[in-house]
Amino acid sequence: MARPLLQATAIASAMALVPIATAAMAQVDTDSYRELDVFMDVYNRVKAEYVEPVEDKKLVEGAIQGMLAALDPHSSYVNALDFENMRIQTEGNYGGLGLTVTQEDGAVKVIAPTEDTPADRAGVKAGDYITHIDGKLIFGETLDAAITEMRGEPGTKVSLTLVRPGQDKPIDVTMMREIIVQKPVKWEVKDGIGIVNINTFSASTGADTRAAMMAIEKSLGKKPLGYIVDLRNNGGGLLNQAIEVSDVFLERGEIVSQRGRAKGDIERYYARPGDLANGLPIVVLVDSGTASASEIVAGAIQDHHRGLVMGERTFGKGSVQTLLQLGPESALRLTTARYYTPSGKSVQEGGIEPDLVVPQISDPDYKDRPVFREADLRRHLINEAKVDDRTLEEDDKTDPRFAATAEQLKKQGIEDFQLHYALKTIGRLGTGPQLAQAKPAATRSAR
Repeated sequence: MARPLLQATAIASAMALVPIATAAMAQVDTDSYRELDVFMDVYNRVKAEYVEPVEDKKLVEGAIQGMLAALDPHSSYVNALDFENMRIQTEGNYGGLGLTVTQEDGAVKVIAPTEDTPADRAGVKAGDYITHIDGKLIFGETLDAAITEMRGEPGTKVSLTLVRPGQDKPIDVTMMREIIVQKPVKWEVKDGIGIVNINTFSASTGADTRAAMMAIEKSLGKKPLGYIVDLRNNGGGLLNQAIEVSDVFLERGEIVSQRGRAKGDIERYYARPGDLANGLPIVVLVDSGTASASEIVAGAIQDHHRGLVMGERTFGKGSVQTLLQLGPESALRLTTARYYTPSGKSVQEGGIEPDLVVPQISDPDYKDRPVFREADLRRHLINEAKVDDRTLEEDDKTDPRFAATAEQLKKQGIEDFQLHYALKTIGRLGTGPQLAQAKPAATRSAR
């Protein structure tokens, strides 16, 4: 008889909870409808009383963009032009300058120039603000409009006016538009060491990385002394390609996990057996422009002690965006999860600290160069586990290894000091296991 009593009690309890839950949901609905009433009041007032007639599409799209902008810097409404931009990022070629840009308080800000493009050769740097295009002030224009103006017929000239933090006067640069062919992976061999330069994570990056490593071995006629994986100024891209590239260098274990809103909403991705580098030394080069998918690769290699991460602290974008289709040419790009490295660390805000901090002293402006990271973006997601860098003891002493000036390095024929240092590091160690287990003393610096 006890069991029916327990069942009856449970049913009675459940019935008692139904009105409470229903009342709570009703309250939520009432609050939501009240806010929507305010929105419709504003919408109707604008339609009826604005100084000029306004299209419904313009008002609705503006409202959607405003709603998403209130969330975080990476959630947005994707219209037809954005679709074309995304197609270019994952597939394409276009006539332009080779710039990745964002918008901040109405101003167009450079995230990074793409290597070996007109913008890169003209000296445009991360953190620069573009104020004029062909003499026309663009402040307050949409980001899409600015991007459209910078793109154009290859062989045509375009001039940009830049404001660079730390510089007293604006900088004017004139460039010739080119066909920007996005090669996700480039490779070369120096001093018997294979250099795999990954510029973006588009649809073919994983396959291109494997092809680059085979081409390096073929060009040498033997295995290289080791590999340098250059992820500097790589703003990321497709998650599945970051997993594929990580898998190239890992024998086993977790690569990355992503965790959504619900407690149990966790997805984990693992390496398949087989290290294409065969245990040879690996150095991963990173800087403040290394973001998102690039940080997944650097974090996986670092956490598995598969190689040394060298350079400067990364960008710190530790969130995942999902594209939710709304129509034939519109979608919602929504932040739906955070990703975590194999050790369970979120890189959001803080980025990845390199095992060996090496400044780019071959850049004459490196000390004054503005550094732009996720934490500088308004409404960025907060990482509560992030260590407050201000609590760390700052070391202002110049490391004697990095005391040379850009002019002195140039006389020695060194144009890229970080790459030079990575080559020397692998050259000194010579064998894979030593590098994989190397734990240099005092290599982390307070940032």
